[in-house]
Amino acid sequence: MMTRILLKNIHTLATMNDSHDELQQAAILINGNLIEYVGPQADCPDVQVDKTIDLSHHVVMPGLINTHHHMYQTLTRAVPKAQDAELFGWLKTLYPIWGRITPSMLHASTQTAMAELLRSGCTTSSDHLYLFPNGSKLDHTIEAAHEMGMRFHASRGAMSVGESKGGLPPDALVEDEGHILHDMQRLVERYHDASHGAMLRIALAPCSPFSVSRDLMRESADLARSLKVSLHTHLAENQNDLAYSREKFNCTPAEYVEELGWVGPDVWHAHCVHLDDHGINLFARTGTGIAHCPCSNMRLGSGIAPIRAMLDQKVKVGLGVDGSASNDSGNLLNEARQAMLLQRVAAEDPRRFTAREALWAATRGGAAVLNRHDIGQLSVGFAADIIAFDLNDLAYAGALHDPIAATLLCGSAAVSHNMVNGRMLIQDGQFQHVDISTIVRTHNQLSHQLLTQ
Repeated sequence: MMTRILLKNIHTLATMNDSHDELQQAAILINGNLIEYVGPQADCPDVQVDKTIDLSHHVVMPGLINTHHHMYQTLTRAVPKAQDAELFGWLKTLYPIWGRITPSMLHASTQTAMAELLRSGCTTSSDHLYLFPNGSKLDHTIEAAHEMGMRFHASRGAMSVGESKGGLPPDALVEDEGHILHDMQRLVERYHDASHGAMLRIALAPCSPFSVSRDLMRESADLARSLKVSLHTHLAENQNDLAYSREKFNCTPAEYVEELGWVGPDVWHAHCVHLDDHGINLFARTGTGIAHCPCSNMRLGSGIAPIRAMLDQKVKVGLGVDGSASNDSGNLLNEARQAMLLQRVAAEDPRRFTAREALWAATRGGAAVLNRHDIGQLSVGFAADIIAFDLNDLAYAGALHDPIAATLLCGSAAVSHNMVNGRMLIQDGQFQHVDISTIVRTHNQLSHQLLTQ
């Protein structure tokens, strides 16, 4: 028998549905892992429930969706020699360190990254893992995600063009392309779940134009479409990225992906800071998605992505925290706040990007980018991925006249509740099923080991 949970007396509810409904004194009835009712408290069906949670001083919204991350990088935050480097120099500094990563480090870093995301209101996350040293596999991150209870889009990344062939990564970190494609197929056949409310999906994700061949890009696209899974990569991240495309391929990044078939509703690209007008129009016409990572883009000095122009042309835009070695945080609520502020700075116009638009990108935008039609909004039949913020928190004092906007304008407070797939993972600010102190202690030990080898 399915468990019924009632969230009652909700102070303010942002549904993020197609009508943008916002309610006061609302209720949500959850049956198993799906939403059975959402609406005014007074109209909630009078049915027997297994658990009731009173949210009378909370603002509630759909769980946030992270469309781009490198969770292994939580092991290498704030590395001194990489703190003030641009993208290519940053990568060259860190590649040798990452080459010492082990399966236990992958597992621990995924747990840490997901705990941080959950605390910031994230319920679904993609992860882009593109290096597999010392027996590491994507399977190790999938196992950790299952333990943490987070909805997961695991992207099988890859690097196949090393320094000796004109690529950026060291040869020791690249893989044979035949092996890459074989492992991609193995992972999809073993793990991918296309069903409604799926907790685990697999995407195919060659790393970037400067670390894989044209052949791998084409063949992975063909494989993804035969297996009916999504495609993901980095694109147009900074000026060096643009220069590499012009020098090696004699085209812009947008022209490069168009030529290789890497556009369409089953594709999303990370960053796109320097996507030109042709690229924006191309992505709009083809339904190609973008993972916007404002904090990482600022941290590496990559530039300001033209998000307003993208949204105005109806490009699908979600948010991503990116890797924790270039952010160096995994707070998705803060990512939404920074996305809002950065577009205002770029245009010198405070009307350029509203708090509600940023929250829409963090929920509905992310769902669209990941091709999900079962998450990102609080509506009947959708997955019960629900977050709540306590309006009695110091951060919201004096802001109760608009609690929804306050979640961004007043800073980036941690959630009081986080439910994923009908299971409460955080309640009253406390993790319910994992020991965070043990996770942090193990992670710090492994990080120290990695950085001192």
